[in-house]
Amino acid sequence: MKEISGINHIGIRVTDLEKAKSFYEQLGFVFIAGPIGPEPVAIMEHPSGVNINFILNANSGTTKNVLMDIPEKHPGYTHVALDVTNIEAIETALTDMSIEITEGPITLPDGGVMLFIRDQDKNVIEFHKNP
Repeated sequence: MKEISGINHIGIRVTDLEKAKSFYEQLGFVFIAGPIGPEPVAIMEHPSGVNINFILNANSGTTKNVLMDIPEKHPGYTHVALDVTNIEAIETALTDMSIEITEGPITLPDGGVMLFIRDQDKNVIEFHKNP
């Protein structure tokens, strides 16, 4: 469909709004609204325009990400990849904030570099620097 012009938002199921807000504020996201709607949903947005909808109905006490951490592979979105301008600055900032880098940095054959973290609910976030 030629009419698609971009991604409007990313939906992430979380167990606790306050913990999610606190984590994503460290990444520069700003709280916009919520909880609203029947799910319910809360919204945060980054100054770059990336918008996240937190779906506030995850079971608490979950210790694994069902899409990434168990041997059986289920279909679904496994992670979000955020473009960055300086991967070294991201790595330093994450370390300074005591956010564990779970994989990387990995240099791709084309010169791009990526690294991965997990949020408070084990959702995977990739930071990706294009060559």
